[in-house]
Amino acid sequence: MKNQADTQEKKQRAAVLMMQGTASDVGKSLVTAAIGRIMTQDGYRTAPFKSQNMALNSYVTVDGKEIGRAQGMQAEAFGITATSDMNPILLKPSGEMSAQIVVHGVPHTALSAREYREKFLPEAKETVLDALDRLRSAYDIVLMEGAGSPAEINLKARDIVNMNLAGWADAPVLLIADIDRGGVFAFLVGTLELLEPHERARVKGFIINKFRGDLSLLQPGLDWLEQRTGIPVLGVLPFLPQLRIEAEDSVVLEGTSGRMQPGSAKELDIAVIRYPRISNFTDFDPLEDEPDTAVRYVSSVEELGTPDAIILPGTKNTAADLNYLREQGFPEAITNALEYGTSQLTGICGGYQMLGRRLLDPHAVENAEPGDSDGLGYLPLSTEFLPHKTTVRVSGTLAEDHPLQLCGLDPGAAEGIPVAGYEIHMGTTTKHEGAGVRSLFHLTGPDGEMLPEGWGTPDGKIWGTYLHGLFHNDSLRRAWLDGIRQAKGLAPLSRTFSSAALREQEFDRLADAVRASLDMEAVYRIMGLPGEEG
Repeated sequence: MKNQADTQEKKQRAAVLMMQGTASDVGKSLVTAAIGRIMTQDGYRTAPFKSQNMALNSYVTVDGKEIGRAQGMQAEAFGITATSDMNPILLKPSGEMSAQIVVHGVPHTALSAREYREKFLPEAKETVLDALDRLRSAYDIVLMEGAGSPAEINLKARDIVNMNLAGWADAPVLLIADIDRGGVFAFLVGTLELLEPHERARVKGFIINKFRGDLSLLQPGLDWLEQRTGIPVLGVLPFLPQLRIEAEDSVVLEGTSGRMQPGSAKELDIAVIRYPRISNFTDFDPLEDEPDTAVRYVSSVEELGTPDAIILPGTKNTAADLNYLREQGFPEAITNALEYGTSQLTGICGGYQMLGRRLLDPHAVENAEPGDSDGLGYLPLSTEFLPHKTTVRVSGTLAEDHPLQLCGLDPGAAEGIPVAGYEIHMGTTTKHEGAGVRSLFHLTGPDGEMLPEGWGTPDGKIWGTYLHGLFHNDSLRRAWLDGIRQAKGLAPLSRTFSSAALREQEFDRLADAVRASLDMEAVYRIMGLPGEEG
């Protein structure tokens, strides 16, 4: 047992380990989540850290701060409460060459890529190191995650997220490569060759991710790699099919577009419109886990068809993505689908704003110049974009007279059915005077009052809400799907799963697979730690 002085000393010098990748999307976030889950199981208080994240899938902390979804997910995997220290700088792309800069969970400014590098990065080091120091004083281990590749030569001079950060923190580095995309040895050796000698010296081990097949056939390559570089391969991690842990970037949606496959066993077809700036598409992960539901992301009207439900998801720029919908001919295709069999049109956050009649931008929040524009006109609502960003976790109940087509929930008890989620938006939406729409939810306001949220047509076919995470409410999700089944003449399924329990199960599945394949004793030695706490 450690005495109090030992514990205090350890907190002041929390161990650090950095995961870097040979490229984007090689699995850094999930490997970090797995290792941190293992360390938590082994008795260490572990925290995630990514100094700078670029993602449109974001996470709202308990205190209403916006961070990258990966660090929120990792904190949950480690069994701790996420804070903005875990991702002090978040970049949310709003155009081809510009992004909103979020600092400690609050919008700071909008900059072009050049402005960010020249004006912001020189000031960012202090912000990053202060956040890291606070974590190192509060936890036993901080797992640091890099971004992209440390060998991006054009970015290294002002790097705050890869090797410069590893040097500031004096962190050993594990280099992760994805064998599933091919060329794994070239990726690893090539990355090392492009690092400076002092940077290469920080790389203490390789992790090869997403392996399928006979490991013995790979062994000669692993032997060559260790002889060539002098760096050990600490683990070859298996490819885990259908791992149900949310992704950070929309790159995972590649290949998910198209029509529902003929002969699919799934009885319900839900189409999510994938516009260029789609955000927080993890809202729909629980729908994909339902046994009767197929979720597909469509980018063209040819792919849309006549699904059972159409969802307009969140977006980083409502006005720009609404223009995209019009350019692609989606408004006409959606109207046609509603006429010929689609029973539900739903908007979440930015998609909710699009469903209204008017978009007002007096402060040029979404556009280069102040002005107004037309929405899709499905709901009698107007949205005014505001400079202040709403980021908050919310909870409440279904409104007593909600219009949602739910099956299996007692209408008389609707007011007692709980809902929870979170909001991330720059705007406020109001219904027009005398409009014939009904409120969906009653949410608890800051002073304990119940406030209406979301609106839908009286028949429940068209509705929208600001609530991200709505479909993570298990009973509500299943009742909504059963309402769609009922509209198709299908019997309801009624039974569903717990999305929270499934999440914990998948965290453990990931950690178990990594523990079985990774030399954790070597990882602990690299960090100067004894291993499992006793």
